[in-house]
Amino acid sequence: MNIQAIFIDRDGTIGGGKEVLYPGEFQLFPHVANSIQQLKNAGVLICSFTNQPGISRGEATVDSFFEELINFGFDNVYLCPHQHTEGCPCRKPASGMLQKAAKENILDLRKCVVVGDRWTDLVAADEVGCIKILVKTGSGEEAYQKYIHNEYFGRWAEVTPDFVAKDFNEAVRWIINIGNAHE
Repeated sequence: MNIQAIFIDRDGTIGGGKEVLYPGEFQLFPHVANSIQQLKNAGVLICSFTNQPGISRGEATVDSFFEELINFGFDNVYLCPHQHTEGCPCRKPASGMLQKAAKENILDLRKCVVVGDRWTDLVAADEVGCIKILVKTGSGEEAYQKYIHNEYFGRWAEVTPDFVAKDFNEAVRWIINIGNAHE
């Protein structure tokens, strides 16, 4: 497979819903564990890519998210614990987490995929040239409707998903197919 890494949003993408559920409450959507295993079997680096501002509010810990995501099968965890008002360069839609991962893992981000349910995921991916997949779970259907009705403005309006999937499992099937097509 030509794809070097996959960056996967947490809430609404692989489980949960539109609202953040903390570790211990969070449940994966059906068959997501199998899909993550398929990516691992294909030799792809699997990274989390998640904003978790509840950490800075003292509602959860970085360690609890790391433990949960590693247990789900992620190889690396990239997490922004900051509030949207803090102006942090790692918080999506900024691309700081992706840039940090590229540096730490010697990745060409143009050979990486971002999977998420919010436009912030896609904007961050677009900034660094990643392949962009929007899933329609969580907030994804709402984000997709805004996209097809031209409700995004400025930089956000310039972003086009490379693929829109009904869920994470369909996204993984698409990723594996494009990876096999490039071998």
